[in-house]
Amino acid sequence: MSITVLLAEHHKYCDELFAGAEEGVARQDWAAAGPALRRLLSALETHFRAEEDILFPAFEQASGLRSGPTEVMRGEHRQIRELLQMLQQALADKDSEAFAGAAETLLILMQQHNLKEENILYPLCERTLATEAAVYIAVRSCLES
Repeated sequence: MSITVLLAEHHKYCDELFAGAEEGVARQDWAAAGPALRRLLSALETHFRAEEDILFPAFEQASGLRSGPTEVMRGEHRQIRELLQMLQQALADKDSEAFAGAAETLLILMQQHNLKEENILYPLCERTLATEAAVYIAVRSCLES
């Protein structure tokens, strides 16, 4: 399995968790939406940690690129984290309209973000880190923890 496949599968997993939280809020089932959102937050933080602490530094070290695609992705991670905080607040307030607004923005951002990673950054990382099996193993271990 490649880094692209591994992380793309994790994107899909996060998308499923996101849909579960949205469904709970749409039904105003706050008891179900809360745990669903917490699972999403945990999964995304795990995903971001695998990228920001393992994959991106390995790519930057191997390529010599300290800015560029990884810097853009880190910036988008910050935006996603901000939107997740908005979702948490809307959920705490039991405000389905605020949740839906932030969720719509988050969905668009995550779709664009994931496409860039899956079609550009991950393949670039694979080419640059072709002999770095340890990076793949570390990313996989992080996602499984």
